[in-house]
Amino acid sequence: MKQNIAILLFADVEVLDFAGPFEVFAVTDELRGYGTFNVYTVACPEPGGNGATPAPIRARNGLIVVPDYTLMNCPLPQVLIIPGGFGTRRLLETPAVLDWIRQTAAAAELVISVCTGAIVLGKAGLLDGLRATTHHECFDLLRANAPRATIVETARFIDNGRVLTAAGISAGIDCSLHVVERLLGTAAATATA
Repeated sequence: MKQNIAILLFADVEVLDFAGPFEVFAVTDELRGYGTFNVYTVACPEPGGNGATPAPIRARNGLIVVPDYTLMNCPLPQVLIIPGGFGTRRLLETPAVLDWIRQTAAAAELVISVCTGAIVLGKAGLLDGLRATTHHECFDLLRANAPRATIVETARFIDNGRVLTAAGISAGIDCSLHVVERLLGTAAATATA
């Protein structure tokens, strides 16, 4: 049975923070005959939106992306990915999104953040008692939003078992390949890379 991999999208999301992991898991699925992963995107509600229909998301630097689902209708994922970007700051002040992340993460097997997505996980309380990293310019912001986490400034990514955090764009790709290796073995990760 295919594993669902949900990637959260929001206004001002960093393109490669979500597109890098998307490609890693989608290419792995392709190389394995399309029977391994169901990779999809999930839209955060936009002001004035109805929340039921995914509205286009304007990512960082103007790229427009049409997500597959909304928070209300997406399939339950086994892997939840929270990318970063300047738009994460707005998510910190959006209780409905933080609640959805908490609930979805509780049911997921793995939760991955890329870059400042870790700050959102911290604000949602998902990094309490764990080690975490984020983009090198945002360690203080992560400390402020994850006061019960141990911030590691020298790691490309950190695997806490269920929760993984990656420092930035290329680290998010490396972390995704690491997850492929965890789930499917070294040969699958090497073939994807």
